[in-house]
Amino acid sequence: MNNNIANVMHFYALCNKLKDTLRKGVLTWNAQRERIESVAEHIYGVQILAIAIYYQFGYKLDLNKIIYMLAIHELEEIEIGDLAFYEIADDEKLKEGKRATDCLLKDLIGKEEISDLLDEFNERKTEEAKYAYHCDKLECILQVKKYEQEGSININNQSNNPIINTPDIKQLANNEKNVTNIWIEFDRSKFEDDPVFINIINWLKNNNI
Repeated sequence: MNNNIANVMHFYALCNKLKDTLRKGVLTWNAQRERIESVAEHIYGVQILAIAIYYQFGYKLDLNKIIYMLAIHELEEIEIGDLAFYEIADDEKLKEGKRATDCLLKDLIGKEEISDLLDEFNERKTEEAKYAYHCDKLECILQVKKYEQEGSININNQSNNPIINTPDIKQLANNEKNVTNIWIEFDRSKFEDDPVFINIINWLKNNNI
């Protein structure tokens, strides 16, 4: 009994670190704001988004599984932090993420189930994993949109942005009028297998939230 309690408290304490881990994306784009979103807040936001889209557009998926998947999808960041795409290759991030989560889960009963669910999310071979992934990416865009609407992110204040002059981003910056639209076009291909999400990002390009 005492060991079980200790394992629960240890896992909780580790996960609590995500409340103080800031999201790298908005920092990369120089969000000027007293308070930047944490990873834990992103997790809450993407779960709420997944629920709303699920019901509004009539998806026939296992919603409980999706919410569970999203609750744990950032566990690796307790150990490796919120790494931006330009800091680490995708395959290396998956490898490091697997190592980190295996370490975090080692004393928890149910670790195999959680690990399998994380693998499912990362592999994106099931419809639930694809849906969860789309919601994850969309929530990032929505957060940038929110900050940009309130004036916390400005496309003209990006001189120290480490990616603004990379070829892909530079081309998008020449064609798009704001950071949100750059972000949308950079991630567009990630949504191409679901017309609902394509319609949502197209709507976001021309409407405020």
